[in-house]
Amino acid sequence: MSSPLVDDPDDNLPRLQLFARFEKLRPDATLPKRMSENAAAFDLFAADDAYINSEYRSHMVIGTGVRLRLRPHEVGLVCSRSGLAAKEGVFVLNAPGIIDPDYEGELKVILATYRPNSMFNVKVGDRIAQLLIVYANSVNPFLASANLFDRPTARGEAGLGSTGV
Repeated sequence: MSSPLVDDPDDNLPRLQLFARFEKLRPDATLPKRMSENAAAFDLFAADDAYINSEYRSHMVIGTGVRLRLRPHEVGLVCSRSGLAAKEGVFVLNAPGIIDPDYEGELKVILATYRPNSMFNVKVGDRIAQLLIVYANSVNPFLASANLFDRPTARGEAGLGSTGV
């Protein structure tokens, strides 16, 4: 089995090699693609027409018509496109949406708008989100005994804004 680490010719530091393997589920679907040479994420394209009307419903589930095969420890993160968010107020509702390596179904995106009384049309072929593929180590949970928490940290149980806004 080959190592996922490869040499980077620009800085001679090893880097993790991740692979994206997409399959069309519909003939008219557009495969995800990077929109620039150094783009970190793949743009996802709508395979469905949709209409988001915040007066009726502020979000829609939109199919992409593709599925993704990931290896163990690879995870897909479905993220908002900055242009849609800034210009149209449209974003991925559960961002980042998690695509687990054992999921084999169609990639779908939950798009939402925060603007009241707004309408947004999605047409087949529109770029609707981004997919970032990352390496994620699995965590093996275990039941902790109470004495693991006998030595409090400086932060303790302070949360939600405790380190500043």
